[in-house]
Amino acid sequence: MATGALRALIFDVDGTLADTESAHLAAFNQAFAELGLGWVWTHEMYLELLAISGGKERIWHYWQQFDPGITAQQASTWQPQIDRIHALKTLAYERAVSQGAVSLRPGVLSLLDEAWAAGLPLAIATTTTPTNIDALMRHAVGAGWRLRFAAIGDAATAPRKKPHPQVYLQVLAALKLPASACLALEDSSNGLQAALAAGIATVITPNRFTAQHDFHGALRVVPDLRHVSLDRLREWQNSARA
Repeated sequence: MATGALRALIFDVDGTLADTESAHLAAFNQAFAELGLGWVWTHEMYLELLAISGGKERIWHYWQQFDPGITAQQASTWQPQIDRIHALKTLAYERAVSQGAVSLRPGVLSLLDEAWAAGLPLAIATTTTPTNIDALMRHAVGAGWRLRFAAIGDAATAPRKKPHPQVYLQVLAALKLPASACLALEDSSNGLQAALAAGIATVITPNRFTAQHDFHGALRVVPDLRHVSLDRLREWQNSARA
């Protein structure tokens, strides 16, 4: 393959592959209710909390706001409860996905199919958990979905969440490719910053939770992937190098 040619696509999951955030929000609130915490996250609150990458991190951030007396030094004391909340939330999210509450965003499956048919390696770089990824992809693509991805980076492999580039650097290492040979697909400013920090050109498909984010530096910002083919991605990549 020619030097500089597109050699892999790296996808974020939540908000990029699928509009998952409404289901995540509902699952958080279900977990809070099950534990009798009296917490309810509204849509507006969740928009702000999405600036914090990672479910457990969002819970801790909110807890500090809810009870300002908690200090960072007390985090280990509260960690078992945070883990319990997150575990219940994950179960609720899995149930919602299995019941059809979440589907792939427009154009995603077509682009995945085109890449698979062309033999172009695909990867995932996300801050979500392996369980959440599996629930979504198993429902959307099938039980053997992992076989279609050359590399997967997630919250289990990369504890330093976006906008830190750790997960993208791990995926590049697993793919054994330079950043210049890859394109990232993201939906948020944190995701964009993480990909750019790893040197990867990034296409953004915002959603209603991220539409107001700052996407300065993105290769392209498009509503969704409905009209985005591999040829179009190659054109954008080449134009950025011109």
